Amino acid sequence: MTAPLAPDSVVAVVVTRHRSALLVDSLAAMAKQTHPVTHLVVVDNGPDQPARDVVEACGLPVTYLQSWHNLGGAGGFALGMLHALALGAEWVWLGDDDGRAADEHVLATLLDIAKRRELAVVSPVVADQADPETLAFPLRRGLRWHRGRDALVGPDNDELLPGIASFFNGALFRASTLDVVGVPDLRLFVRGDEVEMHRRVVRSGLPFGTCLRAAYVHPNGSDEFKPMLGGRLHAQDPEDPVKRYYTYRNRGYLFGQRGMRLIGALELARFGWYFLISKRDPAGFREWLRLVRLGRREQFHRAP
Repeated sequence: MTAPLAPDSVVAVVVTRHRSALLVDSLAAMAKQTHPVTHLVVVDNGPDQPARDVVEACGLPVTYLQSWHNLGGAGGFALGMLHALALGAEWVWLGDDDGRAADEHVLATLLDIAKRRELAVVSPVVADQADPETLAFPLRRGLRWHRGRDALVGPDNDELLPGIASFFNGALFRASTLDVVGVPDLRLFVRGDEVEMHRRVVRSGLPFGTCLRAAYVHPNGSDEFKPMLGGRLHAQDPEDPVKRYYTYRNRGYLFGQRGMRLIGALELARFGWYFLISKRDPAGFREWLRLVRLGRREQFHRAP
């Protein structure tokens, strides 16, 4: 039986699958943080192409969890976060295998603002690795979508964007927060699992936000968000059929949950406009409706 970790311990959790070359950079960025990571937990969903050598060479105390059942991002983070809690972590820092902390001060900056502002969760800005002044994913505030980091900074606030966070790309959770909101839902597999966690944190009433002075760089994911009405609105439309399946099915489930039903009602109008008017694709709209209904009925079968 091992002893619990020291007070104020930070356990980093990373989920990976078949991306060892990218994982090297992610773990290297964690290993050089000025506030040291106490322990690293890596969940590997691709045991046929194992990342064990990369993980064990990163220079951090590590637990490598190899899953012969693909748990997806949701299940992988759930397993890793529960393992971090079992180790005695006071803080859980979530990373991605194709993203990394932008510099060696990210963890220290997140810890500082979390303690000073008594935040339950805080995330860095998720920036485009090719252009760090651009967001890796467009961010919606109200009905407006933003793509530049400068749009997040207000005239009286250059430190924290309250009530908005990206949880699976560098977010720092208090262990006590996970006691309240739980861990990601395995059933969602991928796509929407982060939004569902965000919904739970909002419903809990716990304070959270995005630290504007820390960044996590990630490949640009804006291509899936298709503009309409002159860019005033966007619709997420992945080209890959598997990603599309999970995106729309899981959105059907999410927007039937308490706290998100009004947005769900607006989704019908928005995607109806996108498929029928902007894209002129009635078959695509019928497929969108079919997948959304699967999610509403909680029929969480894996993609065919």
